Amino acid sequence: MLSRLPRFVGTFPRLLSNPPARFVSQSKPTGAVGSTAVTELHPAAEKTGHGEVSQYVKNPDYHGFSSDPEVDVWNMRVAFFFGISVALVIGGTFIHYLPDHGMRQWARREAERVIQQREMENLPLIDENYYDPNKITLATAEEA
Repeated sequence: MLSRLPRFVGTFPRLLSNPPARFVSQSKPTGAVGSTAVTELHPAAEKTGHGEVSQYVKNPDYHGFSSDPEVDVWNMRVAFFFGISVALVIGGTFIHYLPDHGMRQWARREAERVIQQREMENLPLIDENYYDPNKITLATAEEA
């Protein structure tokens, strides 16, 4: 989890570098009677006609992929198709068909097989001795 932290470190300075553009003061100014004061944090750029026009002014449906409106819409559709549809379908299929983690399903099938075999042979399901006592060799009193 901590290995993913450096990916997000670069986004925090960008979020904090653009402070709000306006502040609204709720305090009463000395000369006015109860009106709120709106102050500009950054001075407005002069309108000379040579400045850069925002993409949102040119194209109100701007998605951020291209300056051409038609290409922008198609790039958005392709990005969402591959980013959402294909990722969800292929990702979900991949996760569904992952192998049995921890071999839990295999252990259950094996236990059921052993139970059926013991029931067919009329043996108890669980033996009182985990190991066969005839196969265990114990040390004699002289060796211990």
